[in-house]
Amino acid sequence: MQKIKIVHLVEALGGGVYTYFINLTQVLAADPRFDVTVIYSDKREQIDPDRIAQDFHPQTNLIVIPMMREINPSGDYKAFKMIRKELLHIKPDILHVHSSKAGILGRFAHLLSRGIQAKLFYTPHGYSFLRKDVSTFKRGLFYAIEFFSQKICGGTIVACGDTELYHSKKIGKAVLVRNGINHQEIAPITKTKNSKIEKIGILARTTAQRDPALFNQLALSNPEIEFIWIGDGELRHLLTASNITITGWFKENQKGIAWLEKLDVYLQTSLWEGLPIAVLEAASRKIPVIATNIIGNKDIIKSGKTGYLFEKAEEFQTCLKALQSVEVREKMGEAAAKRNRILFDSTTNFNKLTELYLQSPR
Repeated sequence: MQKIKIVHLVEALGGGVYTYFINLTQVLAADPRFDVTVIYSDKREQIDPDRIAQDFHPQTNLIVIPMMREINPSGDYKAFKMIRKELLHIKPDILHVHSSKAGILGRFAHLLSRGIQAKLFYTPHGYSFLRKDVSTFKRGLFYAIEFFSQKICGGTIVACGDTELYHSKKIGKAVLVRNGINHQEIAPITKTKNSKIEKIGILARTTAQRDPALFNQLALSNPEIEFIWIGDGELRHLLTASNITITGWFKENQKGIAWLEKLDVYLQTSLWEGLPIAVLEAASRKIPVIATNIIGNKDIIKSGKTGYLFEKAEEFQTCLKALQSVEVREKMGEAAAKRNRILFDSTTNFNKLTELYLQSPR
């Protein structure tokens, strides 16, 4: 039987997207019906290129094409040509592009490659036009790029979360396949919860998206608690509070997870998201979550039931007070883990993606 050739293209291979691809290849590349290739950029500093072959399913074909995170006309054109060349060589049956940069380059390389009749899919992992660190003009420009790219190139948008699906439907044909994590790999929780909240943290890159200034403000307001930023990045200088610990980069995911499991409360301070894997990792380990009330976070957390959502720093203090009781933290942690197993399991959700690949017309 001839295998179905699937190509995934991604530039932003780091953080939660990296975990997404580990879980994705464990499902797709293990399927004997598929021949899976991942084309990725190795420019993100938080990844170790030598570990990718170890972390992804061994049957995954890996191709490196340098892609720039920001707009770079000469670099983007060079990447476009390289992507097009690889697609013409592989001649995939299915092309699935991920995040804004690879989404644009990959879809237009597909459009301008004669002889390639691949089914086309695109997952934004958080739309650029929802960013809050750029001007209204830029957000409008990003929306126009997404809208017209979809109209010109076609294909199906595969939203990674419920709210992302809402925005995707305004742009074009869209379906929902939620992000997920591999619950089978999570060891039974044996940690005894502290009688009081001692450690609060986030697992993320210190970028404008994760709002380290807000994290710092909340740390300053709670000097008796250790705040831990699991990761590093270009905005680490905003984390000035004396009770903040910055762990630095981890090339191995499990080292970051080990720090996460020490937390009494997980704090997600994001300004925008797709569907954050780190929040799923925390909730699935029965760690109560306090998160900003934004797209992505609110798709995971049901405020007052599986965690808390807040919009202002004053509201965070109210949420923190409500979680002081060990009984409340345990109850919310159990509820969050249960909900995650139902809605955000990677094997279940990526099997749905498999069905989508097989059913969708060209």
